Amino acid sequence: MRQKPTVLAREIVASSRLFRVEELQLRFSNGVERTYERLVGKGAGYGAVMIVAMADAEHALLVEEYCGGTDDYQLSLPKGLIEPGEDVLDAANRELKEEAGFGARHLEHLAELSLSPGYMSQKIQVVLAWDLYEERLPGDEPEPMRVDKANLRELSSLIQQPQFTEGRALAALYLARDVLTQRGSFKP
Repeated sequence: MRQKPTVLAREIVASSRLFRVEELQLRFSNGVERTYERLVGKGAGYGAVMIVAMADAEHALLVEEYCGGTDDYQLSLPKGLIEPGEDVLDAANRELKEEAGFGARHLEHLAELSLSPGYMSQKIQVVLAWDLYEERLPGDEPEPMRVDKANLRELSSLIQQPQFTEGRALAALYLARDVLTQRGSFKP
């Protein structure tokens, strides 16, 4: 296993309402020194969840929301921050109710994904949800989200849609499809 670089200095060089930019001065084991910058979350850092909610044996729910990063409406999986005191599965069920208008009787943690490990410290927990029922909770979204579905048999064509570009959502869908296939719940 490689030796991690030594942190020579660390400083917050920019800050906004949501993010901080941290500059790291590093020395690698071979003596080379470099400056790295990364986005670090502000606040307690409880993390985030992304939910693959199965509407039926082969369809997962998608939501459409405005995304400031791309300045466009995008389709993705329901997701959101974990609140203080919430565990991952409770947060997933709450976000599913807020964004898609459904709760789940069964939830399972599948994986933790990094968003962009070269530049961000944040990670997201992927949760599989099934046995859905209608229930809506008020959320913090500025407008109602349109709910759509993705067929797990057609994931390679889903990425061809200009409104679906989020890599972590695609990874979560493929992961859920593999898990369900291994269990015999999904027949490719």
